[in-house]
Amino acid sequence: MAEINLGGATLGNALSELLTCADIQPGDMPSYQVCKTIYSAHPLGAKIADFPIAMAQSQEKIIAIPKGPEERLKEAYDAEWAAIGADKHIFNCARLARIYGVASIAMLVDGKATDAEIDYAELYKAKIGFNVFDPLNTSGSLVLDQNPNNIDFQKVQGISVQGKRYHRSRTVSLLNEDPLYIEYTTSAFGYVGRSVYQRALFQLKSYINTLVTDDLISLKAGVLVAKIKQPSSAISRLAAGAMGQKREIVKEAQTGNVISISTEEDIEVLNLQNLDGAYGMARKNILENIASAASTPAKILLAETFAEGFGEGTEDAKHVAQFVDRIRIWMDPLYDYFEKIVRHRAWNPEFYATIQKEYPDYAGVDYNTAFYDWVNSFSSKWPSLLDDPESETDAEDVSLKALIAAVEVLEPMLDPDNKATLVQWFADNLNAKKILFSSPLLLDYEALRDYVPPQMQAPKEPEAPEPFSSRDSAVLKLPRHGR
Repeated sequence: MAEINLGGATLGNALSELLTCADIQPGDMPSYQVCKTIYSAHPLGAKIADFPIAMAQSQEKIIAIPKGPEERLKEAYDAEWAAIGADKHIFNCARLARIYGVASIAMLVDGKATDAEIDYAELYKAKIGFNVFDPLNTSGSLVLDQNPNNIDFQKVQGISVQGKRYHRSRTVSLLNEDPLYIEYTTSAFGYVGRSVYQRALFQLKSYINTLVTDDLISLKAGVLVAKIKQPSSAISRLAAGAMGQKREIVKEAQTGNVISISTEEDIEVLNLQNLDGAYGMARKNILENIASAASTPAKILLAETFAEGFGEGTEDAKHVAQFVDRIRIWMDPLYDYFEKIVRHRAWNPEFYATIQKEYPDYAGVDYNTAFYDWVNSFSSKWPSLLDDPESETDAEDVSLKALIAAVEVLEPMLDPDNKATLVQWFADNLNAKKILFSSPLLLDYEALRDYVPPQMQAPKEPEAPEPFSSRDSAVLKLPRHGR
Protein backbone atom coordinates (compact mmCIF):
# COMPACT_ATOMS: atom_id res chain seq x y z
CA MET A 1 0.00 0.00 0.00
CA ALA A 2 1.33 3.43 -0.97
CA GLU A 3 1.82 5.77 1.98
CA ILE A 4 2.88 9.35 2.61
CA ASN A 5 4.69 10.30 5.80
CA LEU A 6 3.70 13.73 7.08
CA GLY A 7 5.21 14.95 10.33
CA GLY A 8 5.62 11.46 11.66
CA ALA A 9 2.05 10.44 10.77
CA THR A 10 1.51 7.84 8.04
CA LEU A 11 -1.29 8.68 5.60
CA GLY A 12 -2.61 6.36 2.87
CA ASN A 13 -2.88 7.96 -0.58
CA ALA A 14 -5.61 6.44 -2.75
CA LEU A 15 -4.34 7.91 -6.02
CA SER A 16 -0.82 6.55 -5.49
CA GLU A 17 -2.22 3.22 -4.38
CA LEU A 18 -4.41 2.82 -7.43
CA LEU A 19 -2.37 4.40 -10.20
CA THR A 20 1.26 3.74 -9.37
CA CYS A 21 0.85 0.08 -8.61
CA ALA A 22 2.36 -2.41 -11.05
CA ASP A 23 -0.92 -4.34 -11.46
CA ILE A 24 -2.54 -1.79 -13.80
CA GLN A 25 -1.85 -2.86 -17.38
CA PRO A 26 -3.01 -1.52 -20.77
CA GLY A 27 -6.62 -2.54 -21.40
CA ASP A 28 -7.61 -2.87 -17.74
CA MET A 29 -11.16 -1.73 -16.95
CA PRO A 30 -11.51 0.74 -14.06
CA SER A 31 -13.90 -0.01 -11.23
CA TYR A 32 -16.44 2.38 -9.76
CA GLN A 33 -14.02 3.34 -6.97
CA VAL A 34 -11.11 3.83 -9.37
CA CYS A 35 -13.21 6.20 -11.52
CA LYS A 36 -14.23 8.16 -8.44
CA THR A 37 -10.60 8.41 -7.31
CA ILE A 38 -9.41 9.56 -10.72
CA TYR A 39 -12.05 12.28 -10.86
CA SER A 40 -11.49 13.51 -7.31
CA ALA A 41 -7.69 13.19 -7.06
CA HIS A 42 -6.05 12.92 -10.49
CA PRO A 43 -4.89 16.29 -11.90
CA LEU A 44 -6.57 15.52 -15.24
CA GLY A 45 -9.62 13.69 -13.88
CA ALA A 46 -11.98 16.63 -13.53
CA LYS A 47 -10.68 18.30 -16.68
CA ILE A 48 -11.41 15.25 -18.84
CA ALA A 49 -14.92 14.83 -17.42
CA ASP A 50 -16.06 18.41 -16.85
CA PHE A 51 -14.34 20.68 -19.34
CA PRO A 52 -16.13 19.49 -22.52
CA ILE A 53 -19.51 19.92 -20.80
CA ALA A 54 -18.53 23.39 -19.57
CA MET A 55 -17.52 24.35 -23.11
CA ALA A 56 -20.82 23.06 -24.48
CA GLN A 57 -22.79 25.09 -21.92
CA SER A 58 -20.67 28.22 -22.38
CA GLN A 59 -23.41 29.53 -24.70
CA GLU A 60 -27.15 29.57 -24.09
CA LYS A 61 -29.52 27.85 -26.50
CA ILE A 62 -31.45 30.12 -28.83
CA ILE A 63 -35.18 29.87 -28.09
CA ALA A 64 -37.87 30.73 -30.65
CA ILE A 65 -41.70 30.61 -30.31
CA PRO A 66 -42.96 32.35 -33.48
CA LYS A 67 -46.65 31.46 -32.98
CA GLY A 68 -47.25 33.52 -29.89
CA PRO A 69 -46.21 36.59 -27.91
CA GLU A 70 -42.60 35.52 -28.13
CA GLU A 71 -40.98 37.96 -25.74
CA ARG A 72 -43.43 37.25 -22.92
CA LEU A 73 -43.19 33.50 -23.47
CA LYS A 74 -39.39 33.57 -23.47
CA GLU A 75 -39.34 35.72 -20.33
CA ALA A 76 -41.50 33.23 -18.42
CA TYR A 77 -39.57 30.28 -19.82
CA ASP A 78 -36.15 31.66 -18.86
CA ALA A 79 -37.34 32.56 -15.36
CA GLU A 80 -38.59 29.01 -14.69
CA TRP A 81 -35.46 27.44 -16.24
CA ALA A 82 -33.31 29.40 -13.82
CA ALA A 83 -35.64 28.76 -10.86
CA ILE A 84 -35.33 24.96 -11.07
CA GLY A 85 -31.57 25.09 -11.78
CA ALA A 86 -31.84 23.15 -15.03
CA ASP A 87 -28.33 23.96 -16.28
CA LYS A 88 -26.74 22.74 -13.04
CA HIS A 89 -28.70 19.46 -13.03
CA ILE A 90 -27.83 18.81 -16.68
CA PHE A 91 -24.15 19.45 -15.95
CA ASN A 92 -24.12 17.08 -12.96
CA CYS A 93 -25.86 14.28 -14.85
CA ALA A 94 -23.57 14.58 -17.89
CA ARG A 95 -20.51 14.74 -15.62
CA LEU A 96 -21.43 11.51 -13.79
CA ALA A 97 -22.20 9.79 -17.09
CA ARG A 98 -18.70 10.60 -18.35
CA ILE A 99 -17.10 9.51 -15.09
CA TYR A 100 -18.85 6.14 -14.71
CA GLY A 101 -20.49 5.39 -18.05
CA VAL A 102 -24.12 6.09 -17.10
CA ALA A 103 -26.08 8.49 -14.91
CA SER A 104 -29.75 9.28 -14.34
CA ILE A 105 -31.82 12.22 -13.23
CA ALA A 106 -35.27 12.03 -11.67
CA MET A 107 -37.96 14.54 -10.76
CA LEU A 108 -39.51 14.24 -7.32
CA VAL A 109 -42.91 15.79 -6.55
CA ASP A 110 -43.75 16.65 -2.98
CA GLY A 111 -46.50 14.36 -1.69
CA LYS A 112 -46.40 11.98 -4.67
CA ALA A 113 -44.96 8.46 -4.83
CA THR A 114 -41.89 7.99 -7.01
CA ASP A 115 -43.67 5.35 -9.14
CA ALA A 116 -46.64 7.62 -9.93
CA GLU A 117 -46.89 9.04 -13.43
CA ILE A 118 -46.36 12.77 -13.77
CA ASP A 119 -49.48 14.84 -14.45
CA TYR A 120 -47.97 17.65 -16.50
CA ALA A 121 -51.23 19.62 -16.54
CA GLU A 122 -51.04 20.05 -12.74
CA LEU A 123 -47.25 20.24 -12.51
CA TYR A 124 -47.16 24.03 -12.14
CA LYS A 125 -48.94 23.74 -8.77
CA ALA A 126 -46.52 21.19 -7.32
CA LYS A 127 -43.32 21.61 -5.35
CA ILE A 128 -40.68 19.72 -7.29
CA GLY A 129 -37.02 18.81 -6.97
CA PHE A 130 -34.43 16.90 -8.97
CA ASN A 131 -31.94 14.22 -7.90
CA VAL A 132 -29.00 13.05 -9.99
CA PHE A 133 -28.04 9.41 -9.49
CA ASP A 134 -24.74 7.67 -10.22
CA PRO A 135 -24.52 3.93 -11.04
CA LEU A 136 -24.12 2.92 -7.39
CA ASN A 137 -27.47 4.56 -6.58
CA THR A 138 -29.23 2.76 -9.45
CA SER A 139 -27.23 -0.49 -9.37
CA GLY A 140 -29.29 -3.49 -10.43
CA SER A 141 -31.85 -1.48 -12.43
CA LEU A 142 -29.61 -0.45 -15.34
CA VAL A 143 -28.21 -3.86 -16.27
CA LEU A 144 -30.19 -3.68 -19.59
CA ASP A 145 -31.77 -6.58 -21.44
CA GLN A 146 -29.30 -8.67 -23.47
CA ASN A 147 -31.89 -10.70 -25.42
CA PRO A 148 -31.64 -9.54 -29.07
CA ASN A 149 -35.24 -10.62 -29.76
CA ASN A 150 -36.80 -8.37 -27.12
CA ILE A 151 -38.15 -4.93 -27.96
CA ASP A 152 -36.23 -3.40 -25.03
CA PHE A 153 -32.91 -4.94 -26.11
CA GLN A 154 -30.13 -2.76 -24.61
CA LYS A 155 -32.60 0.04 -23.84
CA VAL A 156 -33.10 1.79 -20.53
CA GLN A 157 -36.63 1.00 -19.31
CA GLY A 158 -36.52 2.75 -15.94
CA ILE A 159 -34.56 3.03 -12.73
CA SER A 160 -34.87 1.95 -9.12
CA VAL A 161 -33.05 3.52 -6.19
CA GLN A 162 -32.74 1.56 -2.94
CA GLY A 163 -35.72 -0.55 -3.90
CA LYS A 164 -37.94 2.37 -4.94
CA ARG A 165 -39.04 2.35 -8.56
CA TYR A 166 -39.29 5.61 -10.49
CA HIS A 167 -41.92 6.07 -13.19
CA ARG A 168 -40.47 6.54 -16.66
CA SER A 169 -42.14 9.94 -17.01
CA ARG A 170 -39.97 11.20 -14.15
CA THR A 171 -36.53 10.08 -15.28
CA VAL A 172 -33.99 10.22 -18.06
CA SER A 173 -30.73 8.26 -18.21
CA LEU A 174 -27.63 9.29 -20.13
CA LEU A 175 -25.02 6.80 -21.33
CA ASN A 176 -21.46 7.73 -22.24
CA GLU A 177 -21.12 5.82 -25.52
CA ASP A 178 -23.57 3.12 -26.56
CA PRO A 179 -23.56 -0.29 -24.86
CA LEU A 180 -21.90 -3.27 -26.54
CA TYR A 181 -23.50 -6.69 -26.61
CA ILE A 182 -22.61 -8.66 -23.45
CA GLU A 183 -19.92 -6.25 -22.35
CA TYR A 184 -20.25 -5.59 -18.64
CA THR A 185 -19.04 -2.22 -17.41
CA THR A 186 -17.66 -2.57 -13.90
CA SER A 187 -17.74 1.15 -13.17
CA ALA A 188 -21.46 1.33 -14.03
CA PHE A 189 -22.63 -2.06 -12.69
CA GLY A 190 -24.35 -3.03 -15.92
CA TYR A 191 -24.22 -3.67 -19.66
CA VAL A 192 -24.31 0.05 -20.39
CA GLY A 193 -21.89 2.72 -21.61
CA ARG A 194 -18.33 3.06 -20.39
CA SER A 195 -16.30 5.54 -18.43
CA VAL A 196 -14.33 8.21 -20.27
CA TYR A 197 -11.33 6.96 -18.25
CA GLN A 198 -11.61 3.34 -19.38
CA ARG A 199 -9.30 3.44 -22.40
CA ALA A 200 -6.97 5.95 -20.73
CA LEU A 201 -6.42 4.14 -17.41
CA PHE A 202 -2.84 3.03 -18.07
CA GLN A 203 -1.90 6.42 -19.54
CA LEU A 204 -3.38 8.19 -16.50
CA LYS A 205 -1.14 6.02 -14.33
CA SER A 206 1.87 7.01 -16.45
CA TYR A 207 1.00 10.66 -15.99
CA ILE A 208 1.32 10.27 -12.21
CA ASN A 209 4.88 9.08 -12.79
CA THR A 210 5.62 12.33 -14.64
CA LEU A 211 4.44 14.25 -11.57
CA VAL A 212 6.86 12.26 -9.43
CA THR A 213 9.62 13.09 -11.92
CA ASP A 214 8.71 16.78 -11.80
CA ASP A 215 9.00 16.68 -8.03
CA LEU A 216 12.42 15.02 -8.16
CA ILE A 217 13.69 17.49 -10.75
CA SER A 218 12.54 20.44 -8.64
CA LEU A 219 14.33 18.96 -5.63
CA LYS A 220 17.57 18.34 -7.50
CA ALA A 221 17.59 21.48 -9.68
CA GLY A 222 19.03 23.59 -6.84
CA VAL A 223 21.83 21.19 -5.93
CA LEU A 224 25.34 22.74 -6.13
CA VAL A 225 28.29 20.53 -6.94
CA ALA A 226 31.49 21.82 -5.28
CA LYS A 227 34.62 20.28 -6.80
CA ILE A 228 37.01 20.77 -3.87
CA LYS A 229 40.57 19.54 -3.99
CA GLN A 230 40.85 16.52 -1.72
CA PRO A 231 43.69 16.38 0.84
CA SER A 232 46.11 13.49 1.06
CA SER A 233 44.99 10.06 2.11
CA ALA A 234 45.85 10.77 5.68
CA ILE A 235 43.13 13.33 6.53
CA SER A 236 43.69 15.09 9.77
CA ARG A 237 40.89 16.43 11.89
CA LEU A 238 42.00 19.95 10.99
CA ALA A 239 41.84 19.24 7.20
CA ALA A 240 38.41 17.66 7.51
CA GLY A 241 37.15 20.68 9.39
CA ALA A 242 38.49 23.00 6.70
CA MET A 243 36.69 21.05 3.97
CA GLY A 244 33.46 21.18 5.96
CA GLN A 245 33.83 24.91 6.40
CA LYS A 246 34.22 25.36 2.62
CA ARG A 247 31.00 23.43 2.02
CA GLU A 248 29.15 25.57 4.54
CA ILE A 249 30.42 28.74 2.86
CA VAL A 250 29.15 27.50 -0.52
CA LYS A 251 25.80 26.47 1.03
CA GLU A 252 25.21 29.85 2.67
CA ALA A 253 26.45 31.99 -0.22
CA GLN A 254 23.77 34.06 -1.98
CA THR A 255 23.42 37.02 -4.32
CA GLY A 256 25.75 39.83 -3.26
CA ASN A 257 28.26 37.58 -1.47
CA VAL A 258 31.81 36.88 -2.60
CA ILE A 259 33.56 33.57 -1.94
CA SER A 260 37.04 32.46 -2.94
CA ILE A 261 38.17 29.08 -4.20
CA SER A 262 41.48 27.84 -5.54
CA THR A 263 42.21 27.56 -9.23
CA GLU A 264 41.99 23.78 -8.97
CA GLU A 265 38.46 23.90 -7.51
CA ASP A 266 35.10 24.53 -9.22
CA ILE A 267 31.42 25.05 -8.30
CA GLU A 268 28.49 24.28 -10.65
CA VAL A 269 24.86 23.13 -10.53
CA LEU A 270 23.73 19.55 -11.08
CA ASN A 271 23.60 18.85 -14.83
CA LEU A 272 19.97 18.03 -15.78
CA GLN A 273 20.22 18.99 -19.44
CA ASN A 274 19.81 15.43 -20.71
CA LEU A 275 16.37 15.17 -19.06
CA ASP A 276 14.78 17.90 -21.14
CA GLY A 277 14.53 16.09 -24.47
CA ALA A 278 13.52 12.59 -23.41
CA TYR A 279 11.36 13.61 -20.44
CA GLY A 280 9.63 16.46 -22.30
CA MET A 281 8.81 14.21 -25.25
CA ALA A 282 7.53 11.43 -22.97
CA ARG A 283 5.29 13.79 -21.02
CA LYS A 284 3.78 15.29 -24.17
CA ASN A 285 3.21 11.82 -25.66
CA ILE A 286 1.47 10.69 -22.48
CA LEU A 287 -0.88 13.67 -22.60
CA GLU A 288 -1.64 13.09 -26.27
CA ASN A 289 -2.28 9.40 -25.59
CA ILE A 290 -4.66 10.29 -22.76
CA ALA A 291 -6.49 12.73 -25.03
CA SER A 292 -6.76 10.14 -27.79
CA ALA A 293 -7.97 7.44 -25.41
CA ALA A 294 -10.53 9.77 -23.84
CA SER A 295 -11.74 11.02 -27.26
CA THR A 296 -10.82 14.57 -26.25
CA PRO A 297 -8.86 17.05 -28.40
CA ALA A 298 -5.27 17.12 -27.18
CA LYS A 299 -5.31 20.92 -27.26
CA ILE A 300 -7.69 20.89 -24.29
CA LEU A 301 -5.49 18.67 -22.11
CA LEU A 302 -2.26 20.35 -23.15
CA ALA A 303 -3.74 23.65 -21.92
CA GLU A 304 -2.64 25.41 -25.11
CA THR A 305 -4.32 28.70 -25.92
CA PHE A 306 -6.04 29.44 -29.21
CA ALA A 307 -3.79 32.14 -30.63
CA GLU A 308 -6.45 33.41 -33.03
CA GLY A 309 -9.48 32.31 -31.04
CA PHE A 310 -12.58 30.53 -32.28
CA GLY A 311 -13.67 33.41 -34.47
CA GLU A 312 -10.72 33.02 -36.83
CA GLY A 313 -11.78 29.51 -37.82
CA THR A 314 -8.37 27.88 -37.57
CA GLU A 315 -8.16 24.11 -38.01
CA ASP A 316 -7.53 23.50 -34.30
CA ALA A 317 -10.49 25.69 -33.38
CA LYS A 318 -12.71 23.89 -35.90
CA HIS A 319 -11.67 20.51 -34.51
CA VAL A 320 -12.53 21.57 -30.95
CA ALA A 321 -15.81 23.16 -32.10
CA GLN A 322 -16.84 19.90 -33.81
CA PHE A 323 -16.03 18.01 -30.62
CA VAL A 324 -18.18 20.41 -28.58
CA ASP A 325 -21.04 20.05 -31.09
CA ARG A 326 -20.98 16.27 -30.54
CA ILE A 327 -21.14 16.82 -26.77
CA ARG A 328 -24.17 19.07 -27.27
CA ILE A 329 -25.94 16.44 -29.38
CA TRP A 330 -25.15 13.84 -26.70
CA MET A 331 -26.74 16.06 -24.01
CA ASP A 332 -29.91 16.77 -26.04
CA PRO A 333 -32.05 14.14 -24.18
CA LEU A 334 -31.41 16.02 -20.92
CA TYR A 335 -32.40 19.34 -22.50
CA ASP A 336 -35.54 17.80 -24.06
CA TYR A 337 -36.48 16.46 -20.61
CA PHE A 338 -36.15 19.83 -18.89
CA GLU A 339 -37.68 21.82 -21.74
CA LYS A 340 -40.91 19.85 -21.46
CA ILE A 341 -41.07 20.40 -17.70
CA VAL A 342 -40.28 24.11 -17.95
CA ARG A 343 -42.88 24.75 -20.69
CA HIS A 344 -45.67 23.23 -18.59
CA ARG A 345 -44.65 25.09 -15.46
CA ALA A 346 -43.93 28.45 -17.10
CA TRP A 347 -46.88 28.63 -19.54
CA ASN A 348 -49.52 27.58 -17.02
CA PRO A 349 -53.20 28.64 -16.92
CA GLU A 350 -52.46 31.47 -14.49
CA PHE A 351 -49.80 32.84 -16.83
CA TYR A 352 -52.21 32.45 -19.76
CA ALA A 353 -54.79 34.61 -17.96
CA THR A 354 -52.29 37.48 -17.99
CA ILE A 355 -51.60 36.88 -21.69
CA GLN A 356 -55.34 37.14 -22.45
CA LYS A 357 -55.44 40.52 -20.72
CA GLU A 358 -52.37 41.83 -22.54
CA TYR A 359 -53.28 40.41 -25.97
CA PRO A 360 -57.02 40.69 -26.83
CA ASP A 361 -56.60 38.24 -29.72
CA TYR A 362 -56.31 35.42 -27.16
CA ALA A 363 -59.50 36.42 -25.30
CA GLY A 364 -61.60 33.76 -27.03
CA VAL A 365 -58.85 31.12 -27.44
CA ASP A 366 -58.88 28.05 -25.19
CA TYR A 367 -55.79 27.57 -22.99
CA ASN A 368 -54.94 24.11 -24.36
CA THR A 369 -55.23 25.35 -27.94
CA ALA A 370 -52.88 28.25 -27.30
CA PHE A 371 -50.46 26.16 -25.23
CA TYR A 372 -50.00 23.48 -27.86
CA ASP A 373 -49.69 26.09 -30.61
CA TRP A 374 -46.78 27.51 -28.61
CA VAL A 375 -45.30 24.08 -27.98
CA ASN A 376 -45.54 23.05 -31.63
CA SER A 377 -43.79 26.23 -32.76
CA PHE A 378 -41.17 26.02 -29.98
CA SER A 379 -37.59 25.48 -31.11
CA SER A 380 -34.26 25.61 -29.34
CA LYS A 381 -30.87 25.32 -31.00
CA TRP A 382 -27.26 25.85 -30.07
CA PRO A 383 -25.42 28.83 -31.52
CA SER A 384 -22.26 28.13 -33.46
CA LEU A 385 -19.12 28.01 -31.35
CA LEU A 386 -17.23 29.41 -34.34
CA ASP A 387 -18.43 32.99 -34.54
CA ASP A 388 -18.75 33.94 -38.21
CA PRO A 389 -21.59 36.48 -38.35
CA GLU A 390 -20.86 37.54 -41.93
CA SER A 391 -21.22 34.00 -43.26
CA GLU A 392 -24.44 33.50 -41.30
CA THR A 393 -25.87 36.76 -42.63
CA ASP A 394 -24.95 35.80 -46.20
CA ALA A 395 -26.66 32.42 -45.79
CA GLU A 396 -29.77 34.09 -44.34
CA ASP A 397 -29.83 36.52 -47.26
CA VAL A 398 -29.69 33.70 -49.82
CA SER A 399 -32.44 31.82 -47.96
CA LEU A 400 -34.67 34.91 -47.84
CA LYS A 401 -34.31 35.49 -51.59
CA ALA A 402 -35.25 31.85 -52.20
CA LEU A 403 -38.39 32.28 -50.06
CA ILE A 404 -39.44 35.41 -51.93
CA ALA A 405 -38.85 33.73 -55.30
CA ALA A 406 -40.96 30.72 -54.28
CA VAL A 407 -43.87 32.96 -53.24
CA GLU A 408 -43.66 35.01 -56.47
CA VAL A 409 -43.76 31.85 -58.61
CA LEU A 410 -46.54 30.01 -56.73
CA GLU A 411 -48.88 32.85 -55.72
CA PRO A 412 -50.48 33.54 -59.17
CA MET A 413 -51.44 29.87 -59.57
CA LEU A 414 -53.16 29.35 -56.17
CA ASP A 415 -56.72 29.70 -54.90
CA PRO A 416 -57.43 31.82 -51.77
CA ASP A 417 -57.07 28.87 -49.32
CA ASN A 418 -53.73 27.79 -50.73
CA LYS A 419 -52.57 31.41 -50.94
CA ALA A 420 -53.21 31.75 -47.20
CA THR A 421 -51.25 28.54 -46.60
CA LEU A 422 -48.40 29.89 -48.73
CA VAL A 423 -48.33 33.16 -46.78
CA GLN A 424 -48.35 31.25 -43.50
CA TRP A 425 -45.42 29.11 -44.67
CA PHE A 426 -43.56 32.26 -45.73
CA ALA A 427 -44.22 33.96 -42.36
CA ASP A 428 -43.12 30.90 -40.36
CA ASN A 429 -39.81 30.72 -42.22
CA LEU A 430 -39.38 34.47 -41.96
CA ASN A 431 -39.90 34.38 -38.19
CA ALA A 432 -37.22 31.72 -37.86
CA LYS A 433 -34.58 34.13 -39.22
CA LYS A 434 -33.59 35.78 -35.95
CA ILE A 435 -30.43 37.25 -37.43
CA LEU A 436 -32.36 39.36 -39.95
CA PHE A 437 -35.61 40.04 -38.07
CA SER A 438 -35.98 40.45 -34.33
CA SER A 439 -39.79 40.77 -34.25
CA PRO A 440 -42.09 38.02 -35.60
CA LEU A 441 -44.59 38.59 -38.42
CA LEU A 442 -48.09 37.78 -37.09
CA LEU A 443 -51.02 37.60 -39.52
CA ASP A 444 -54.67 36.55 -39.29
CA TYR A 445 -54.64 33.63 -41.73
CA GLU A 446 -58.38 32.92 -41.43
CA ALA A 447 -59.18 36.48 -42.44
CA LEU A 448 -56.65 36.20 -45.25
CA ARG A 449 -58.55 33.23 -46.73
CA ASP A 450 -61.78 35.25 -46.89
CA TYR A 451 -60.17 38.44 -48.13
CA VAL A 452 -60.98 39.46 -51.70
CA PRO A 453 -58.65 42.16 -53.00
CA PRO A 454 -60.26 45.04 -54.94
CA GLN A 455 -60.11 44.90 -58.70
CA MET A 456 -57.10 46.71 -59.96
CA GLN A 457 -57.93 49.34 -62.60
CA ALA A 458 -55.67 49.63 -65.58
CA PRO A 459 -53.55 52.76 -65.36
CA LYS A 460 -54.57 55.64 -67.67
CA GLU A 461 -52.51 56.36 -70.71
CA PRO A 462 -50.46 59.53 -70.17
CA GLU A 463 -51.86 62.54 -72.07
CA ALA A 464 -49.74 64.50 -74.51
CA PRO A 465 -48.24 67.61 -72.93
CA GLU A 466 -49.61 70.97 -74.00
CA PRO A 467 -47.34 73.00 -76.33
CA PHE A 468 -45.45 75.86 -74.83
CA SER A 469 -47.24 79.17 -75.52
CA SER A 470 -45.59 82.45 -76.15
CA ARG A 471 -46.89 83.56 -72.80
CA ASP A 472 -45.13 80.66 -71.07
CA SER A 473 -41.96 81.51 -72.95
CA ALA A 474 -42.24 85.13 -71.96
CA VAL A 475 -42.67 84.17 -68.34
CA LEU A 476 -39.59 82.03 -68.49
CA LYS A 477 -37.43 84.78 -70.09
CA LEU A 478 -35.05 86.45 -67.71
CA PRO A 479 -34.37 90.21 -67.90
CA ARG A 480 -31.04 91.25 -69.23
CA HIS A 481 -28.63 93.07 -66.99
CA GLY A 482 -28.74 96.83 -67.30
CA ARG A 483 -32.47 96.97 -68.20
